[in-house]
Amino acid sequence: MESGTAKQYIYIVQAALEPSKCKIGKTINLERRLSEYNNMTGKSKENVYRYLFTCEVNSMTDVEDDIKRKYSHLREEKNREIFFYNSALFEEYVKFIKTHKAFVQEIFIKADAPKPTVKIVKKTTPSLEERGVTQKDIMQKAKRVNNDEFYTRYEDVEKELSMYDKDIWKDKVVFCNCDDAVDDEFDKRRTSVFPLYFLLNFENFELKKLICTHYNGVVDLFNQGLRAYVFTKYGFGEIDISKAYHKNYTGSFDDPLSLKILNEEADIVCTNPPFSIAIEYWDVIIKSGKKFIIISNITNAINTAFIPYFRDNQVWAGYNEVDWFLNQKRELTRAAGHWYTNIPVKDRPKHKLLKIIPLQEIPAKHKRYDDNKTLLVTNCYIPSDYKKPFAVSARPILNGLLEKGYKIIQDKRYTPYIKGKECFAKVLVQKI
Repeated sequence: MESGTAKQYIYIVQAALEPSKCKIGKTINLERRLSEYNNMTGKSKENVYRYLFTCEVNSMTDVEDDIKRKYSHLREEKNREIFFYNSALFEEYVKFIKTHKAFVQEIFIKADAPKPTVKIVKKTTPSLEERGVTQKDIMQKAKRVNNDEFYTRYEDVEKELSMYDKDIWKDKVVFCNCDDAVDDEFDKRRTSVFPLYFLLNFENFELKKLICTHYNGVVDLFNQGLRAYVFTKYGFGEIDISKAYHKNYTGSFDDPLSLKILNEEADIVCTNPPFSIAIEYWDVIIKSGKKFIIISNITNAINTAFIPYFRDNQVWAGYNEVDWFLNQKRELTRAAGHWYTNIPVKDRPKHKLLKIIPLQEIPAKHKRYDDNKTLLVTNCYIPSDYKKPFAVSARPILNGLLEKGYKIIQDKRYTPYIKGKECFAKVLVQKI
């Protein structure tokens, strides 16, 4: 219960071993709250929590509720306290909080082991505007540094790719164009899981060629050296690792050489591009006209930058979610990912999760109308007899709604308001 006299705080906290996410919450005791995080039963002693941002507010409940509504698409489905994190998103969260009408002042938290302490000081960190930095600059930095890069587990690659007909690979050139290292002897500890999967299945799939590019980044996860190169396997016998196609090759997906391989050689692209460059990556890969099976953020289906691709039937969800990745220290970390493709998905198992029934039969708690009189449905309920546009979350799209006689009707996400308050972001669909 909020106290009438106690100060109220909003905080952003992050665990040391979970760099892909953060928690945003409220408290009347910052020191005690941080101590609770660091004394959770079953938590690794190395997974220390620290505050990234704290501030005093007039009404912590109002601010927290508004944050949840504003960034609903960036919250985990199961634990709604957890938000997706990278440097650009952090700036957005802070900006939203500091411009909220209930914001009082920013404070600084000093957490010294073993006991966290609280110290209130004047703001010392300049804003983006004060630093002369734009949101685009932050995203470009994330692209160069790969600070949000997650490495896929072999079992997730195998689980998804085994769902497709084996014939799609026959006599094809597969291109893994995002930071995929390959060891000379295919050592699993020194080889990225995408090329490893295709190398192990090369003969079974009857592949023509496998091409993988290794990015010249700042982290050497696979102990292959901080250098860019192109790995190529032809047929069943010849293997070639070319490390100097041209002097200034970066290994990036948008390097001129990588684009040349994509447009002139590749048949199918399969990889996990960093989430921070997904907009640029999707633009390149879809314009190329090539087939692809890739991993990206689970919320793409309701994000304006990607909605036109779903609307125009240029991409759809693959079979599976990807909840666990390896970070740059080879530690498991959660991030909300999903497979996406433009290769036909047959007998989609998740179709059975869609509850397509007459509007009258949908439970009242899962249907309501917003201030624009637009129908909102939740929990994968879909009205079978409703002719007007209605709004759904990303989940029905991922479960294959667009394959069941429905279409997206606009090229941007839909933000509903009920009694003037912003609700979770959705997308407008309509029965065909």
